[in-house]
This record gives sequence, structure tokens and C-alpha cells, in this order.
Amino acid sequence: MLNSAHHSDLHQVVVIGAGQAGLSVSQALQQHGIRPLVLEKNRIGHAWDQQRWDSFCLVTPNWQCQLPDFPYDGDQPQGFMAKAEIVAFLRRFAQHVGADVHEGVAVQRLSQTGSGYRLLTSEGEVRAQQVVVATGGYHTPRRHPLAERLPTSVLQLDARDYRNAGSLPEGPVLVVGSGQSGSQIAEDLFLTGRTVHLSVGSAPRSPRMYRGRDVVDWLDRMGYYAMPISEHDDPRSVRAKTNHYLTGRDGGREIDLRRRAIEGLHLHGRLAMISSDRIRFADDLSRNLDQADAVYCRIRSSIDSWIEKQGIEAPSEAPYSPCWQPPDGQDPGLDLTGEPLAAVIWCTGYRSDFSWIDVPVFDGSGQPAHDRGVTQSNGLYFLGLPWLHTWGSGRFCGVKDDALYLARLISLRLKRRDASQERLECTALLGS
Repeated sequence: MLNSAHHSDLHQVVVIGAGQAGLSVSQALQQHGIRPLVLEKNRIGHAWDQQRWDSFCLVTPNWQCQLPDFPYDGDQPQGFMAKAEIVAFLRRFAQHVGADVHEGVAVQRLSQTGSGYRLLTSEGEVRAQQVVVATGGYHTPRRHPLAERLPTSVLQLDARDYRNAGSLPEGPVLVVGSGQSGSQIAEDLFLTGRTVHLSVGSAPRSPRMYRGRDVVDWLDRMGYYAMPISEHDDPRSVRAKTNHYLTGRDGGREIDLRRRAIEGLHLHGRLAMISSDRIRFADDLSRNLDQADAVYCRIRSSIDSWIEKQGIEAPSEAPYSPCWQPPDGQDPGLDLTGEPLAAVIWCTGYRSDFSWIDVPVFDGSGQPAHDRGVTQSNGLYFLGLPWLHTWGSGRFCGVKDDALYLARLISLRLKRRDASQERLECTALLGS
């Protein structure tokens, strides 16, 4: 609940969102003597707690969780925090930050005014000189256009609404999408003994351990995670890429869909057609698996080259060889009359929704136009977006650097504003 003081004051900085990004910039701002007002429409940790399945865990090692003045504080730096541990870690960070956080306050409209910005919230109007939007970039599930053709008897869920196999009706389950969520949810179902069909798309895959170390460790040493997006050949395509699939489950391991196919998980190509009695898939399963393996092998090769260049002693590994190939012939698809599906889980990504921001800072596709979170609208910033500046910008490992960068800039701008205001007041006094 916002009290009357929050409504009447012109705040120096308002931060929208109290996830790892919003809390990080709040901590960084307080180091500059700036205490922001933080508005969170749910509770701290809501997305991790309420929009992840029960067996969810990080795919990056715990040591990569490096928030401002708050590195990972547990006893398993090489492990992978499970859902409840992530929520607890984030809430401990919130206590450490001690920011002026107001939970349950939704920002419904953000617009410019002569003195800065006006925020219309569920608790009334708030005014701010500067605003940091830290709501992330994954807001609305994106379902395949064919979803509306499924029979009403088939339960449909988005990835963020799936919890566990026991929460679904009995019967086969189709998972559409093979990125991190799709491949992990398909495994979660399969490991409980469910009949699982997975529609495989173009998502790449990554090794887990290679030549004696977690691949994340190698890539970190190689500087990959600190590489700015501007140094990539095609920054726009980098932002659009699907995350590599692997898992932190069972202490961290690869996800080899070919191996799962041998064990009984049914793989199909992209979703192509849905009718009242049948689902058909494109004839691209082999190509999609090969492309995922090609990325897997390129990652291994880049590590090999770096190890050789650095003269590092590391155990060798045999070249990768695929253990399974899809059968020849057209995939017959799924007969919905012979073996009805119990559920379809859509793991087909998310779209951003910034429609509540009434400030001209977007690129025509609904995405913020920015330079490391700084927009053309003076005093409006974004933080925590995927690839805002580096691979880690939207993650626990990289959001700290972006938060520190924005906090320094905000502090300088506020000081310049105060100095300008002081000069105006002096001029007025001299004139009188």
C-alpha cells in the first residue's frame, strides 16, 4: 500500500519490478545515496515461485549468481538451485537491499510529464524524475496459431502453468517446442512413466560437462558471457535466438533427445496440422536434431581451440557421434481418435508486453529501442531484458553489471539536474 507521501512527492527514481533486476538497481542506486521507490505488482519471487514447474532448477551453476554485494551464499557453488532455493535466495537479497519495496502495486500506465514521468498505479498516481522498467521481457505466452483447432477435450497449458505429471489427466501428453522449457518438461513427464510426444523445433543444445569442467565454466573463462551484444556480427538475430537446452537436474547433465528416443520418448518434427482427429508434423525432425547437434559440436570445438591456445592441460574426449536417427518415411502423426491426448503443453516462447508504456521509445516491433538500457527519453531506462548488453543481462550472472552502469548514469544525471536547478534559483535571486 502506498501512503499519501508517496503520491504527493516527486520521487527521484521509481523502479518498476522487484525481481533480480529491480532489486539489483535498487541496491546500486543506494550506494550512490539514492533511495528509489520500488513497485512490484505481485510478491518478490513471484515468477520463480508461481510460473515454474515443481522440479525446475537453474541451468547455470550457483556460483554464477552474483548480485550487487550479494554473491551466492550457499554451500554448493557447483550445484544448481531448485525453485524453492531460488525464491529464498531472491528474498534474502531483498532483505539485504532493504529498499522501499511496495508489493501488490501494479503500474497500469507510464507517461511523460514536464517534470519527469507520471505512473498510474493500482494504488493511485506516482510521479518520478526518472524511471527504471525492470519487468523483464517474457510477459505473455506465445502459443502456436494451430492451438485453437485442438478438440476441447484436450487440456491445453502454457509452460508457466505446468507443475508436475500428477496434475495432468491420465493419457499421452504432447509437448510443443524443444527449447529449455520444452525439453525439460518433456523429460519431467517422461521420467514419471508418462507417454510423451515432443515436437522438436530449431532450439540448439549445449554440452554440460566437457574436458573436466562445466561448459559454463569454460565459456566464462573464455569471456563469452562478458561479450557485449554490439560485438556480435548480427545483434538483432542474437536477441531472437532460442536458449540452448540442457539441465541442472540430477546435479547437472546434458539433454540428449536422441538418447531419450531410444528409451521411448516420441520425437516429431515441427507442428504442421491439427484436425478434429489427427495431428501431423513436418518432415524436419532429422534436420532439427542435426542442427542442434551442430551447435553442440561447435561449442565443444571452440573450447578445444581455447584450451590449445592457452596451453591448458585438460582431459581429452571422444568426438560426438549421434546414437539414434529418426526412422525413414513420413511421420504418421498422432491419431486423436485411436489414442486421445490428455494434454498439450505449449513451450513456444513468450512475447513482451509494454503496451502500458505511453512513451515513444519502441522500435516498431514492440521492443524498447535502447543502448544498454538507456532510451532516447531522458530519464527512462530498461533493465533485465535478454541481451540488454550481454548474454547474462537477463540472468543472475550479468544483471549486476548493467545495474551498476545504470545507477552511475542515473546518479550523474540527477546531480546535473540538481546543479542546473541551483543555478536557476541563484539567477532568480540575483534578478530580484
